[in-house]
Amino acid sequence: MYLSLRERPDAPSVPDATRRRPVGRTVVLLGCVSLLTDVSSESVAAILPLYLSVVVGLSPAAYGVVEGLYQGVSALVRLGAGWVSDRTGRPKWVAASGYGVSAVSRVLLPLVSGLGAVSAVVTADRVGKGIRTSPRDAMIAADADPEHLGRAFGVHRALDAVGAFLGPVLAFVVLWLVPGGYRSVMVLSIAFAVAGLALLVLFVPAGAGAVPVPAGPAPPRVRWRDLRSPELLRVSVVAGALGLLTVGDGFVYLVLLESGGFAAHWFPVLYVGTSAAYLLLALPVGRLADRCGRARVLVVGHLALAAAYAGATLLATRSVAVGTVATVLLLGLFYAATDGVLAAVAGQAVPVRARASGIALAQTVVAVARLLSAVGFGVLWLVVGPTVALLGVAAGLVLLVPAALRLLAPASR
Repeated sequence: MYLSLRERPDAPSVPDATRRRPVGRTVVLLGCVSLLTDVSSESVAAILPLYLSVVVGLSPAAYGVVEGLYQGVSALVRLGAGWVSDRTGRPKWVAASGYGVSAVSRVLLPLVSGLGAVSAVVTADRVGKGIRTSPRDAMIAADADPEHLGRAFGVHRALDAVGAFLGPVLAFVVLWLVPGGYRSVMVLSIAFAVAGLALLVLFVPAGAGAVPVPAGPAPPRVRWRDLRSPELLRVSVVAGALGLLTVGDGFVYLVLLESGGFAAHWFPVLYVGTSAAYLLLALPVGRLADRCGRARVLVVGHLALAAAYAGATLLATRSVAVGTVATVLLLGLFYAATDGVLAAVAGQAVPVRARASGIALAQTVVAVARLLSAVGFGVLWLVVGPTVALLGVAAGLVLLVPAALRLLAPASR
C-alpha cells in the first residue's frame, strides 16, 4: 500500500493544531456541487427509461444500448481526464470542464427528438461525467484526513444523494401536474446544472486537490508506470467483474412497472426511494468501511444488489408493495457500500501524485463493464424474459462475491 506524505515515516511531523479535520470545507462544497448537478441529471434519468420505452417505443434491446451509453460512455474520457488532472495539478478546472459539458447537454436535450439525437446528447452528458469524476474524487481524497477517507467520501456521497433524491421528486411533481411533461422536466434541469457549475467555479479553492510539494528536489510527475500497482490491478479486476453483473436501475424499475402494481407517473418515485436509502446509509457505511476494511465493504455490498434483483422478481410477484420497497432500499444500500468506497480503495493503491489517475482507471473499468452489462442484459431480456434474466444475474453475483473477497484480501483493511 502506498503511503501519503503525511503517513511516510520520514515525513515531517504535523502539529495537532494544523491537522486537517476528517471532513473539510472543500469536501462539503464539492458535495453541494454534486447535489445541484444530481438534481439536474437525476430528474432526467428518472424519466428517461419510461420516455424511451413507452413514448419513443424502444425495445428492451434498443433501450439496453441507450442504458449502456448512459452507464459506460464516460469510460472513453475518464482515465485521460484523471491523467490530465495529475499532470497539470489543476483538478478543479478539469472537473469544471466536465460539469460544463454536462450543462451544455442539458440545454440541448429539450431541443432534440429521435433516438439518434437523444443518444448523442446522453453521450455528451456522460462524457462530461467522465471528465469530472476522478478529478473531483482526487480533490476529496486530498482534502480529507487519510484515516477518515471513508467518512469524507460518505459525506460527499450523502450530499450527492440529496440531489439524487430531489431530482426524481422534481420529475414526479412535474409529471403529476403536467401529464406527459417530459420536456418540462428537461428544461428545469438546466437551471440546476448551471447552478452547480457556478458553485464550483466561484467557491471551490483553485488549489483544491493539489499535492503538497515537500522541500528539496521537485518530485517526479505522474507517469503511466505509476499505475502498475498490484493492488490497483486487483481492485480494477474485481470491480470490473462485479460490474459485468450490475444491471442498470432503469431495467430493474421497468421490471417492477411490468408487475402492474402502480401507474406510470409513479415511476420517478422509485428513484426517490433508492436515493433516500442511499442518503441515509452513505455516511454510516463509509464509517463502517474505515473500521472493517474498504475493499471488504465494496465487495460485500454487491450482495445487497443481488438481493435487490430477487426483490424485483420473487417478492414483487407475491406483493408488489413489499417487493418494490425492498428493491429500492437494497439498491440504496448497494450504492452506499460501493460508490465512494471504490474511489477510496483505488486512491490509496497508487502514489499520491497519481491519485486521480488511479481512481480513474478503476472507474473506467467499471464503466466499460456496466456498458457491456446493459447491452447484454437487454438481449437476455428478449431471449429468456426479465424475471429469469434478473435471477440469473443475482445468482452470478452470489457466486462471484466469495472469490472477489479472497482476491482483495491483502487490501481489505
